[in-house]
Amino acid sequence: MTAAAVGVGSLLAAPPAMAVDDDSWVSVPQDAYYRFSVPNAAVVTAVGSEAAMVAVEGGFGPGKTTAQLNMSRSGDNWTGTIGPLEPGLYSYRYKATVGGSEALVSFRNPGSPQEVSSDGSLNTIFVSGAESAWMADVPAGGALQTISYDSSTAGAERSALVWTPPSYDAERAEPYPVLYLLGDAGQSYREWAELGRVGQILDNLVVEGEAEPMVVVMGDGDTSEARAEVLDNIVPAAREDFNISDEPADQAIAGIGRGGSQALNLLLTDTGEFSKVGSFSGGLVSSIGSAKAAQINDATDLIRLYVGNATDSSYNQNVSLVQKLDGAGVEYEFDGVTAETGGTWNTWRENLRDFASRLFRTVDDHGPSEGNLELTGPTSLPAPGTTPTPFIDENGIVTFETGTEYADAKNVTVWGNFAPAGGWLRIPMVKSGDRWRVTVGAVPGGSYYYKFIVDRVDKKDTGNPADNLPSEPNWSTFFVAGDGLRGDFLGDVPEGQRGSVSELTYQSTAANQQRSANVWTPPGYDADRAEPYPVFFLQHGAGQTWSDWVKVGRAAQILDNLYQDGSIGPMVVVMGNGNGVNFQNELRQAIIPAVDASYNISDDPAERALAGLSMGSGHALTTLFQYPGEFAYVGGFSAFANVPATADVAAINAGTKLLRIYTGDIQDFTYQNTLALVDSLTSRGIEFEFNPVIAGPHSWDVWQKALIDFAPRLFKADTSSGIPVEATIPEAENGVLALTVADFGDGVALSAPENAGDRLRMTGALPEVTVTDSRTAQQAGLGGWAVSGQADAFTSDGQTVEAEHFGWIPQVLTPRPGLSAGDPVLTVMDAGPGLTTPGELASADREGRFGTAKLGAELRLEVPVDTQPGTYTGQVTISLFPVD
Repeated sequence: MTAAAVGVGSLLAAPPAMAVDDDSWVSVPQDAYYRFSVPNAAVVTAVGSEAAMVAVEGGFGPGKTTAQLNMSRSGDNWTGTIGPLEPGLYSYRYKATVGGSEALVSFRNPGSPQEVSSDGSLNTIFVSGAESAWMADVPAGGALQTISYDSSTAGAERSALVWTPPSYDAERAEPYPVLYLLGDAGQSYREWAELGRVGQILDNLVVEGEAEPMVVVMGDGDTSEARAEVLDNIVPAAREDFNISDEPADQAIAGIGRGGSQALNLLLTDTGEFSKVGSFSGGLVSSIGSAKAAQINDATDLIRLYVGNATDSSYNQNVSLVQKLDGAGVEYEFDGVTAETGGTWNTWRENLRDFASRLFRTVDDHGPSEGNLELTGPTSLPAPGTTPTPFIDENGIVTFETGTEYADAKNVTVWGNFAPAGGWLRIPMVKSGDRWRVTVGAVPGGSYYYKFIVDRVDKKDTGNPADNLPSEPNWSTFFVAGDGLRGDFLGDVPEGQRGSVSELTYQSTAANQQRSANVWTPPGYDADRAEPYPVFFLQHGAGQTWSDWVKVGRAAQILDNLYQDGSIGPMVVVMGNGNGVNFQNELRQAIIPAVDASYNISDDPAERALAGLSMGSGHALTTLFQYPGEFAYVGGFSAFANVPATADVAAINAGTKLLRIYTGDIQDFTYQNTLALVDSLTSRGIEFEFNPVIAGPHSWDVWQKALIDFAPRLFKADTSSGIPVEATIPEAENGVLALTVADFGDGVALSAPENAGDRLRMTGALPEVTVTDSRTAQQAGLGGWAVSGQADAFTSDGQTVEAEHFGWIPQVLTPRPGLSAGDPVLTVMDAGPGLTTPGELASADREGRFGTAKLGAELRLEVPVDTQPGTYTGQVTISLFPVD
């Protein structure tokens, strides 16, 4: 394998100012991270006594599912931190558990304004960012005002909320078109503004020219006589107070849930009254005859249906609705199934945005929104107790179910690493017969561990057939297929392409005991190979044991996937037991000799690596400080240690090819220890690399990402200087496979930023890459070669742009049969992975490998328009691999 690194830099634009929230119990220690701190005195006031547990509950779970973040008592306060939250709006409340009765008491900060009319305990947080810019405040936007009217159905005065567009003119000669919005059962009409952000959504659409200026009326549909309430009460009141049209072509109506059903019923009972009708998670009970269908088609310009994923309670109603409309011949549009979220405001805000942009104007696209799924048929869960748990469907919807042993429980939740970046949340379960169930999703691709909390007591899911975890007997695990780093690298590779995991028993230095280690060997491992394999020793943390990297961390799957895509070469990986021993003695006197005796591994320090998480990082670093030069590659994940005064700095630097340090974010309790370690290494002059902070707490999500990054750096040429490196793999005297990179001076300077609406785009060209293959047919066999590239994060004065924002379009500059360019790698701004993981630059098969091949690529860095300004630098590593 050969490699070269290229430095890349660019200048970005300035961000807007951060918003300040109204709840004094909430602070923002970093962008998109939220810390909740509730005075215990306020908890006692809300509960009437001391609480057994306090949590903040909000839409923090997968698919914005309602979930609870446990808060810990520290002195006079209960505190908890979550993040980074994706841009968007979150509603939340505080919940206290009463010991004994296990009753839950909801409350909010009494010093904060009541933000949600229908639920006095709810507050909201708006997280700004490029993804939520479409529902951010707009300077000089439209106006929201309340009108009152006499309701004939309620026999009392009622109110409606009305939004008028920017520069609304009550005297305009041409009346404004109007959209009437209805809410779901249990919702207040004001929720359209409080949780739906209707004002901000319409402001942004109108200002950007993506919607016609219109008036939006949010009426009170809480009645069994919706037709009379809308047509006899709400519509006349709105026409009296506002300059709106009474022409059917200028009138639209839509609603959520019950409100969507009311809008569809009006389509039948008063066909032509509204020329545009939208249903957000609605349904229709009435049948439709062919004559009515023809009348609807003649009088209605737009019928558009929306529904959330399988967690939306109206999902099957929409299956029936579509079948009913199709059967009658009614012309309609279907936006598709919202893939990530169910029947929540997150879905309905997107629905409103799409629907409003289609009203009173010509629209070319009549298909589903990008990323939405087909509605293939009704969904149903297995009968209770009939299958192993959890149940996972093809779209990442996960259902947890208990056994009947908790039939008398008062409060059951499922606890797992479901929070953003792998933090821990509790998701409330619902009593279903003698069992408890909850369905959440869509759950992002990756591996998960969880347990049930039954009346505040940890319990294992006995219905899960996954292996028991010796270090955490109450945990169970599952994997969800999907995109993203963890989804891509934590899944099983096909049978026949996997490495092997075996158990090695060795005599420990601890009280002369026998202990075990897991050993991963690559596909095709040859115990008699003339050239011994490099070896990587990978350690667990405190409270864990030797099997955790495989059973929880899915290290075998990570290594299999890295090997399959050519990111790592053949190596042996040893995961030993570091508990209760002098680790340096255990490693050098017990583990290494046992591995030497059982596996074909190299004794060359240049082909030995050592890393660990948490306690294991301390073990790895202490070994480096005490025995410099014995391991050329050392890594610390959630690392903590200090360089001892006796450390031989010169020997450490001379004998170490790579020392790389990783940490989680401010939620990782070793975060400050890692920063202290970095200071210690720097002050002592020890050469090292500090990986950009990985979002997440002290958790497997962080350590898996660290391993995915660290393993491909092992046993390769040093490219940290950014100077091209040439290396060869001689198979015989008359043939080589080599890679060179054209001179690139100080690096590649990308173009000035181009503003592309939601992003800044900077481009450049990869220096010309040359691959020379003079191997004979006997040397190369039936294989060829492949060249891949991977980028590091871009940094500038403490700010980081992750490599997922950096992509390329590969090019073959010397085309010939059997030589092909890799697929373009899109950035995260276009829902791609970026070069955070290796992307193929080019490959050659048996026919195209021989001779010289010149390769290139168009480089592209795309970042949100509010990215912190500065000159950002990063590196692209280009690697060449023979392919069997």
